[in-house]
Amino acid sequence: MRSFIKGLSYYVPDEVLTNHFFEKYLDTSDEWITQRTGIKERRRAPKEVLTSDLGVAAAEKAIKQAGIDKAEIELVVCATATPDYLFPSTACIIGDKLGINGVPAFDIAAGCTGFIYGLAIADAFIRSGIYKTVLVVGAEELFKIMDMEDRSMCVLFGDGAGAAVVSVTEDDKGILGFKIHADGSYGDLLIMPARGVAVELTEDVIKKKLHFAKMKGNEVFKIAVREMGNVAAEVLSDLSISADNIDWVIPHQANIRIIQALAKRIGIPMDKVIVNLHKYGNTSAASIPIALGEALEEGKIKRGDMLLLVAFGAGLTWGAMVLKW
Repeated sequence: MRSFIKGLSYYVPDEVLTNHFFEKYLDTSDEWITQRTGIKERRRAPKEVLTSDLGVAAAEKAIKQAGIDKAEIELVVCATATPDYLFPSTACIIGDKLGINGVPAFDIAAGCTGFIYGLAIADAFIRSGIYKTVLVVGAEELFKIMDMEDRSMCVLFGDGAGAAVVSVTEDDKGILGFKIHADGSYGDLLIMPARGVAVELTEDVIKKKLHFAKMKGNEVFKIAVREMGNVAAEVLSDLSISADNIDWVIPHQANIRIIQALAKRIGIPMDKVIVNLHKYGNTSAASIPIALGEALEEGKIKRGDMLLLVAFGAGLTWGAMVLKW
């Protein structure tokens, strides 16, 4: 018995911000952003729309695709770095908006690795026999935690959500294995200093913009390349699967140079790597389901294909998962 993704979909807001949007008021250019990151566009949610709203939109589509009744969902897991509130959890709010109150629900804060963490949790619950159907959501509104005058950060991120209905199967398809890791000693490399209890949200803190996300990009880049390569190799080795047997790699969509370095490190050609960060930027926990969802829509991924999911994010966290579609 194992778990498989029975339905998967995504949702992105309508507003598109191109690199030219930032050229108007920052010392940057379309050429610089594209060369350094590979990003051309990203989506931004309206002020009145919440992270839970994006998550619900993606979840509704995934549930429809799975062909199940909402009443079959036994657990809701939401991966997000931008919850509606510190509490209640965004997962609880999503459950309420879907009309499935009474079902257990909780958030996980694993940064950009959040969707892989969420799938791993769903897989563990299903393999244990506790649940048969789990809804995993990755949803982010990153513009709302960005300093829009920080050119090193605000051009990188976007808003969006993805969702998967994970169910039990007796077939040979589904999640074959995963590896997830974290190292909190690197926590200060990618952090939002205020808005929690560690730093009081005073007027001085707001003036210093400590309530926005901060990142030491060069350090994060180096660790991301190293650990994403390591964890990908680790899960393939554990499963005795050669990189040659992987049909598609769906990496976290953070930076084209990181993705290229990852592909080279694990020996997989770029024509086997799903890349869409030029359209959406870094959507954190939503990036893998958005990329996977688009690839499915485009007919790239077929039943029986072997997929490798790899991500790295705040925590610092990283993880990889192999599944047979």
